[in-house]
Amino acid sequence: MEILSKILIGLLAAEHLYILYMEMFAWETLGRKTFKGSLKDELFKPTKGLAANQGLYNGFLSAGLIWSFLISDEIWSKNVALFFLGCVIVAGIYGAFSASKKIFFVQALPAILALIVLLLK
Repeated sequence: MEILSKILIGLLAAEHLYILYMEMFAWETLGRKTFKGSLKDELFKPTKGLAANQGLYNGFLSAGLIWSFLISDEIWSKNVALFFLGCVIVAGIYGAFSASKKIFFVQALPAILALIVLLLK
């Protein structure tokens, strides 16, 4: 279970690093492809700053999950991972209600699964 937990947390950290990149540096290219149909083309340029801000927050989520790997004390490592997984879950649920239901399945559900596996280890 410990290896599965670390794999799931690592995948979530990688996902949020990708989101950071897309929202901060590739909003008008990758962002446009990702949000095709849910955001009008003419809105990408004026929302670039807002997207970059969101990307930065995703980077903090990723940093926290990665940080949990670097903590040698097992209890603190688990607590830090639980906190940041909880943050991802809350952000994913909020995003599902406020922006797109797809966000729940892409962000919150994988974090919920990682949290469950972490609690079972």
